[in-house]
Amino acid sequence: MTGREHIPVLREEVLDLLDPSRQGLYLDGTVGLGGHAEAILESHPRARLVGLDLDEEALRLAGERLSPYADRVRLFQADFRLIPELEIDFPSVRGLLLDLGMSSFQLDDPARGFSHSLDGPLDMRMDRRQKLTAAAVLDKYSEPKLAHLFREYGELKQAAKLARAVVSLRRTQRLESTAQLRLLVEDICRWIPQPGKIHPAAKAFQALRIEVNRELEGLGEFLETASGLLPPGARIAVISFHSLEDRIVKHTFSRLARPEDGAPVLGLLTKKPVVPTEVETARNPRSRSAKLRAGEILPHGPQEI
Repeated sequence: MTGREHIPVLREEVLDLLDPSRQGLYLDGTVGLGGHAEAILESHPRARLVGLDLDEEALRLAGERLSPYADRVRLFQADFRLIPELEIDFPSVRGLLLDLGMSSFQLDDPARGFSHSLDGPLDMRMDRRQKLTAAAVLDKYSEPKLAHLFREYGELKQAAKLARAVVSLRRTQRLESTAQLRLLVEDICRWIPQPGKIHPAAKAFQALRIEVNRELEGLGEFLETASGLLPPGARIAVISFHSLEDRIVKHTFSRLARPEDGAPVLGLLTKKPVVPTEVETARNPRSRSAKLRAGEILPHGPQEI
């Protein structure tokens, strides 16, 4: 899939909540293939954008897609959690977007190892500059640590049993391929395909991907920090794709909107998460688990930290 073919999830809903018709700077912390970024830049001729992504190939494709707006775009291969450290004119920021999902171009590439349905190496790194891979996690982590990983990040009922099987298997062979892991999970979970039931390997792969890429680490803290850096009227929108991420976003937004001490920093724009329409999920089945939450920095919220 090329950047140009990519259709961003909840495109119109994101535009409605971020309101990029306002002149200023927009931060896309997970620019991916540039779909949302392109929509933002199209909305106002003087909108500017800073985009970040850990995936070098995604960033290259985003650059191609956003080339018509090159004079208004800066792209960085970096984690969104580094935004506070960048030289950004925060008072001019009008919106911050995080799309925490994965693109089809990543899932459909067997060499990346993200999909349990495609045979490839157990890699799962968003940033290929880092050393830790899914194979290394399976090879080096202790049985209790693996069990915790599968239970907390994958929400697998058979977490302890799967961890025990991994440790037992690695005494004689190294788990290196997605097919090996899928078959092991199917055996441990006694998987029988049923309509509407999630394959247990999807949960195991999610757990490993979260661990390899530190997907949950610092998410809530980043949102709190960003809310202190952004000016009144700036909006924050976050798209999550599994309950662990959504729970962090929901609770962080709630704390900012209803703090135990002091005045609220954030006004909630979404009382409940916005989800894709039936039309969108029919066109893009992978969007079905997306949840969008948004808020606006209040006038009396802190403007710097």
